Amino acid sequence: MKQEFLLTTSLAALAMLAAPALADGKLAYFTWSGYELPVFHEGYTAAHPDALDVSVFGDDDDAFTKVKAGFHPDLAHPCYDKIARWNAEGLLQPIDTSRIKNWNHIFKVFRELPDIQAGDGKVWMVPWDWGNTSILYRTDMVAPDAEMSWNMLWDPQYAGRLATIDAVHDTPLVAAVLTGVNPFDMSDADLETVANKLREQRPLLTTYTTDMTSIEQSLASGELAAAMTWNASAVALKAQGVPVEFMNPKEGMLTWTCGFVMLKDAQNVDLAYDFINARLDANSGKHLIEDYGYGASTDSAFAEVPAETLDELKLPADPQKMLETTIFTGPMKQNDALAKMFERIKAGG
Repeated sequence: MKQEFLLTTSLAALAMLAAPALADGKLAYFTWSGYELPVFHEGYTAAHPDALDVSVFGDDDDAFTKVKAGFHPDLAHPCYDKIARWNAEGLLQPIDTSRIKNWNHIFKVFRELPDIQAGDGKVWMVPWDWGNTSILYRTDMVAPDAEMSWNMLWDPQYAGRLATIDAVHDTPLVAAVLTGVNPFDMSDADLETVANKLREQRPLLTTYTTDMTSIEQSLASGELAAAMTWNASAVALKAQGVPVEFMNPKEGMLTWTCGFVMLKDAQNVDLAYDFINARLDANSGKHLIEDYGYGASTDSAFAEVPAETLDELKLPADPQKMLETTIFTGPMKQNDALAKMFERIKAGG
């Protein structure tokens, strides 16, 4: 959920080109590729036909860099671990939860996340989706007795048939976990330990990418034996009859949550609230669960999905249960230093 670190000059040029579209009375929404689908906001479209401009990004580091460079949407859709970073740059305005119709239907574990609290009934982010990051592997290409561990992505026997996600809060985070380092607060020595682990992995990989479509195609063809992916790739390939399994590593899957933030200079605030409310409709969340295999943030969405479907997706109706056995992706204090190091590793350093 990643094309990172585009040149600032290029981003500024894109922002200037996009600017005229943001003042025409349409809500400007900046989101992950694949999350722009109309099925997720049918109520908004019915109330405001032709009142939405969507731009997409491949990773929320990409989104942050573009917004910081001058692109000005009304709403954006980053993940929780980046909220403090957006706030530190003064990019956000608080969202009034009294204007969010289904606020109390959002699971408590997400409503009470520390870094979204803005005080006085306001938040910096309205949680909308959550899910897992793990290894999706071909059951016919991996040994039956293979250890269910993140170490599979470092296993030399699969050299040239592995891929991983090109994002700071995914691959480097896992490298930290495997080396016993706290990924959310690293010393300089810890960073070097993680760097060495990433150097060990680099020659085994075919690619670092956020293009899940290409990863799914490579897994389906047998070009890849295993890759780091999100829930949606497992749902898509199983629907195609590809023999894959989404691993539950002994070290724990990664669990993330993302949501809506309102930019400080948003021009269409009322439309933004209408859009958020439409996105929190139970039917919207039902599509997110059934079509992508991700968790919706509301209990009302889960109530619309049959229990057998949730069992098949390995998605508990209470995210607290998932969080008890997974690694929650929160803010990483050394994010910028880790990002620079990761870029060096990928370049061969």
